[in-house]
Amino acid sequence: MMTELLILVDENDNPLGNMEKLMVHQLGLLHRAFSVFIFNAKGELLLQQRDDSKYHSGGLWTNTCCSHPRFGEEVSSAIERRLHEEMGMHCKTSFAFSFIYKTKFANGLTEHELDHVYFGFTDDTPFPEKTEVKSWKYISIENLENDIIHHPEIYTEWMKISLPQVKSHFNDHFTHKTHEYASV
Repeated sequence: MMTELLILVDENDNPLGNMEKLMVHQLGLLHRAFSVFIFNAKGELLLQQRDDSKYHSGGLWTNTCCSHPRFGEEVSSAIERRLHEEMGMHCKTSFAFSFIYKTKFANGLTEHELDHVYFGFTDDTPFPEKTEVKSWKYISIENLENDIIHHPEIYTEWMKISLPQVKSHFNDHFTHKTHEYASV
């Protein structure tokens, strides 16, 4: 298996170097990441339940796709690669916003990410990779917010942190950009 090198960054997303993925998470270093939120024509968000075997947050529900660009890889290329690897789908995406968060997990790993959030729109059916995704579903933002209030323990930290900003950016993207997105 190839060693995956992540891109270390400062708070302004300036690259500072690279380091092996597990080491980055053991040390809790700030690194570049992305989260993809795919919506259907009804405005529902495609969620995935992470496979139980993931190195952290296994079995938790989260946004459509999330990962890290590898050292030397553009975010847009990484999104296309991981969306296909995780969800078995292709979808044009557009940048929405970025945020920084830091969360320590019970297994001793820390996620400290400058997370670039992208939106996409498609009605295509996902065909998830079983070693990546346990399950998937579409849900309205309102129902998701309500479920997070009542069952926060079944969602990833970055999902809970980013959802308010996702909601605030959603209306603009959904009403003004839906026509720009087409399935590949």
